[in-house]
Amino acid sequence: MNAIVFGSNGGIGRALTEQLVHRGQHDTVFGVSRTGTAPDGALGVTADALDEGSLRTALKEIAGAGDIRLCIVAIGLLHAGEGLQPEKSYRHQSRDAFEKIFAANTIAPALIAKHVLGEMPRSGRWVFAPLSARVGSISDNRLGGWHAYRASKAALNMLIRNYAIESARKNDESICVGLHPGTVDTGLSEPFQSNVPDTQLFSPEQCASYLLDVIEGLRARDSGHVFDWAGKRIEP
Repeated sequence: MNAIVFGSNGGIGRALTEQLVHRGQHDTVFGVSRTGTAPDGALGVTADALDEGSLRTALKEIAGAGDIRLCIVAIGLLHAGEGLQPEKSYRHQSRDAFEKIFAANTIAPALIAKHVLGEMPRSGRWVFAPLSARVGSISDNRLGGWHAYRASKAALNMLIRNYAIESARKNDESICVGLHPGTVDTGLSEPFQSNVPDTQLFSPEQCASYLLDVIEGLRARDSGHVFDWAGKRIEP
């Protein structure tokens, strides 16, 4: 019984990989990143989530090691220097921003799903869990703005729902969910932390612990939905 974390060199991804190793519930924990390095105790695998050739190669290696029962996708993009920042108005939208944000937040998880879901067992519980975001909820949107990021996460949530429906036809114990990690003290959230109360700003280690606890409590009936770090379901 093995686990995979895509994006294992990022702040949340590294913490998730480390805690999966520490919890010892999986025979092997694979940390997948473009560099191929992973925390101690995990097996590093090199892959670029936007390169299907490298994904095929990585999954061939991972699937050959035994059943995959957990796959977490901890890949995402919100900003990249002055040239790529969350939009405050529709007037700030650009094709370049949409392409970069959707590539990281929607297309990468979709391509991972393409190559991972078919390797999941046909019986028994397994979990596929990309990191999503509360701002991807259409019904919860009260502020507007952040157009590309919101749209990319909303699209990801729809894909998760699709994967849940399709996977259940082959395995009624399969679980596909999105996970909202909250505001975590990483480079992604750093420019936006000033108005976040200390009690609502999590360390990567706190976040990883919360998310893994949520994953452990999931049941097949939860498949297709998005849950926050406290296990509360986020409405579409």
